Amino acid sequence: MGLLSALKKLITGEGQEIPKSPPKPEEKPVAQPVAEVVEKPAEKPGDVKIEQKVEVTKEEKPVAEKITAGHVHLSGCTGCLVSLADNYEGLFKLLDDYVDWVYDLTLADVRHVPEMDVAFVEGSVCLNQDLAVEELRETRKKSKVVVALGGCACYGNVTRFGRGGQWNQPAHEAYVPIGDVIDVDLYIPGCAPTPQQILHVAVMAYLLLKGTDEQKELATSYLKPLMDLAKRGTEACGCDLMYDVINQSLCMGCGLCAASCPVRAIEMVYGKPQIDTSLCIKCGACYAQCPRSFLNLDVINEFEGISELVAAAMATGGE
Repeated sequence: MGLLSALKKLITGEGQEIPKSPPKPEEKPVAQPVAEVVEKPAEKPGDVKIEQKVEVTKEEKPVAEKITAGHVHLSGCTGCLVSLADNYEGLFKLLDDYVDWVYDLTLADVRHVPEMDVAFVEGSVCLNQDLAVEELRETRKKSKVVVALGGCACYGNVTRFGRGGQWNQPAHEAYVPIGDVIDVDLYIPGCAPTPQQILHVAVMAYLLLKGTDEQKELATSYLKPLMDLAKRGTEACGCDLMYDVINQSLCMGCGLCAASCPVRAIEMVYGKPQIDTSLCIKCGACYAQCPRSFLNLDVINEFEGISELVAAAMATGGE
């Protein structure tokens, strides 16, 4: 072999075996670290779902069924309805558990007087207004118990001043208590009556119609003086207060008669009422407000039981 041939083989590698590279060791798979999955907090409080177990306590009521009641508004100032609404939570309790309020020009969207258990009638009735007289008679026909609510409905009160000539209704000149047109079962006197008295009468009417025998007995004891007041008639004046209270040495000088008189016909002199009969309009406000004018021993003897009965009826559930 010549020198050129030897160089050619050396350069091109012709005729030489190329050494094989040693095999690479097998690569074992490397375990990749697993990322921890962290739950993101909810972005909004509303996204969080919380399961709560709420214990439902069933309220015990004196009786099961409700009674139906309503408010009929005649010629009055709406002060008695305001007094009813002033019971606040007590009114909600009454409507939730005991009474379905089915008629009220202010609080209920009902056009005609429906049948109901108890009708609270506010205001006197104008004899010149045929619609008012008709509505009052319809109320008596469709109600089991009619309550004269406030001084105007019971005795006429300041509406007795009505002589006609008002700019909006000049022909309206004759106003009378509702008892002069229909039979009334019960009076709630006052101008306006206290919220508590209206509430208590509503509860007692409920117990009288739907309660147990014991509850009916206590309710009758509470309502009897107010029923007797209705039976007495639609007129009362300072003279009646003089005969029935002052002359019987029952006056304790509280001054409620003077405070309730709408024409200031009564003045307290040396702790006793002095009545100016020339100013008296015989509205009955003083007589109805006097705590001793229609004194009844049934209420006094049962006062504790009646108070407990009202408190139990108005107590909220779970307390």
